[in-house]
Amino acid sequence: MSDTENQTPENCTHDCSSCGASCSSRHDPADLIATPHEGSLIKNVIGVLSGKGGVGKSAVTELLAVRLAAAGYHVGILDADITGPSIPKAFGLTERAVGDETTIYPVQTRSMNIDVMSINLLLDNPSDPVVWRGALIGGTVRQFYTDVLWKDIDYLLVDMPPGTGDVALTVFQSIPLDGIVVVTTPQDLVSMIVGKAIKMAGLMNIPVLGLVENMSYVECPDCGKKLEIFGESKVDAVAEEYDLPVLAKLPIDPNLTSAVDVGAIESYSNETVLSEIDRAIDKLK
Repeated sequence: MSDTENQTPENCTHDCSSCGASCSSRHDPADLIATPHEGSLIKNVIGVLSGKGGVGKSAVTELLAVRLAAAGYHVGILDADITGPSIPKAFGLTERAVGDETTIYPVQTRSMNIDVMSINLLLDNPSDPVVWRGALIGGTVRQFYTDVLWKDIDYLLVDMPPGTGDVALTVFQSIPLDGIVVVTTPQDLVSMIVGKAIKMAGLMNIPVLGLVENMSYVECPDCGKKLEIFGESKVDAVAEEYDLPVLAKLPIDPNLTSAVDVGAIESYSNETVLSEIDRAIDKLK
């Protein structure tokens, strides 16, 4: 029997043309979708994805969560970036998540009662590395959906790891995403990699809701001029190529970095950034 005939749900790409007739994963892709905890009620699930690291994907997730919560929605964040979890730090969460034999309970943020589940909320020391292979990481992400009590959630945001590897595939296969938001920056290289993420979503039949360009420019504090330090924006061309909306163009703001570093993302107050996020949310609804 060939290797492709021994494929499992964790490594299946849904490209059945490469599989033998007895492939263990040859069934309706819907069969792979995980069942949430019996007490969970989740109305909308949105993944936040980037083709590569370092583009501010987690910051965009955090800002979307904060502005949705400010608008009166009950929000949850499933931190699927197992080897690089940053969500708890941004919200100043230091307590550990608790659970029992059947349930893991998310930790709520202090100001806006956003439910958060992250591997750093389960570690004795948040600075300890997670040195796991892909299958174990993927299984943990799946458990964050099936074993965590996501109670009365209007929007569950999934902060996905960068790239298009095992964990992204696990999220696409096992969590019923209503769509994804793709985060990019102005450089040509990043725009090319964004195309890979968009095409992966298409292969998995996951709608791409739109693009967010982060680090689009920096505003001069003296004259207010917008300086494109990473070069001219490419997001409009990418959006046109793939027939997608541009949800937001976010400037570089050192105060955002400071807010994340001290766990105060809920009190971040740059009106330019927040108004862009609000416009993005209006387009997502």
